[in-house]
Amino acid sequence: MNKAYRTFVIWLMWGAAATTIYLGLYLDTDIIEFLSNDESKITWIITMLFIIGVVSSFILTVSITSEYIEAVEQQELAANKGLMGLEKTNKKPKTVNQFYESLKVVAANNESPNIEVLLEMEYSGLSRRSHVIEILGNLLITLGLIGTVMGLTLTLTGLTASLDALGQDQDLLLAGLRKAMGGMGTAFYTTLLGAVLGGVLLRIFALITENGIGSLHDFITKTCMVHLSADFKPTVERDVRFLNVEIDALGEKVKSLKEAFTDSKESINDFHEAVKKLHTTTGDDNGVYTLRETLRMQKYYRVLIRQELTLMNRLNRSWWGQFKDHLATKDQEKNDNK
Repeated sequence: MNKAYRTFVIWLMWGAAATTIYLGLYLDTDIIEFLSNDESKITWIITMLFIIGVVSSFILTVSITSEYIEAVEQQELAANKGLMGLEKTNKKPKTVNQFYESLKVVAANNESPNIEVLLEMEYSGLSRRSHVIEILGNLLITLGLIGTVMGLTLTLTGLTASLDALGQDQDLLLAGLRKAMGGMGTAFYTTLLGAVLGGVLLRIFALITENGIGSLHDFITKTCMVHLSADFKPTVERDVRFLNVEIDALGEKVKSLKEAFTDSKESINDFHEAVKKLHTTTGDDNGVYTLRETLRMQKYYRVLIRQELTLMNRLNRSWWGQFKDHLATKDQEKNDNK
């Protein structure tokens, strides 16, 4: 498991060294003041690209470390259960899990897999991300050279203005000299930042991630050659081993199904007891009633309340309304007699 964290530890060590170099560069060369007065803004671009490269390198290092941890766990499973016994140990599948799933498909088709090619295909994404970091380092060097050319151009422009003002205008002479010195500063600082940040620091970050990917590649290849080589050849022993794995998986499924049936049986028994209790009447006089008795009493009370409301409506009506109802009742009785 210590191998899994080696890339991450090396990255942290070089990150601490890079931070020390970066801070020393700013303090010893007084570059902070120049950054605040840089009109070309090339030094700002170099600094921002360097920060982006460092952050990208850190994210890539974390991904490599997580892949390595999963590869170590898969190696332990491969040593005990073989190829068909490999399964993901985390909820989120890793690239190494996809690699072993591809190996299972190839082995199931009785074909001999090309491990090197398959690994390169699966981990091509990590390799490309590491290559991008290296390109950022080269880009910083290029920006440093561009800043050098711009600085020399500003220097020549300032010197030309100073020569034109020589012996005529002292202020223009000083302004030209300041512009020339500012151009020399741009040329110096951009070259320094591009060379140190891109040519040294960022390139070593890219080298660390490339070595981490290579180490992971070698580790998985060794696992396949040592623990899984017998599973790549179509032999009777391999078929028996695959069959045993399938039988074990089937046994686990049957066990889970049995537990599910047991839980369902218990739930059905509980439901039966609840229904039986619902239909059971109590003869107690302690004021304890079953649900069925409570529903029956609520229905009886609803009927009583409805009759009481009807009676209250009749009593609250005027004598004329009651007289009309009485006449209507008499007419109905006469019609019935006829």
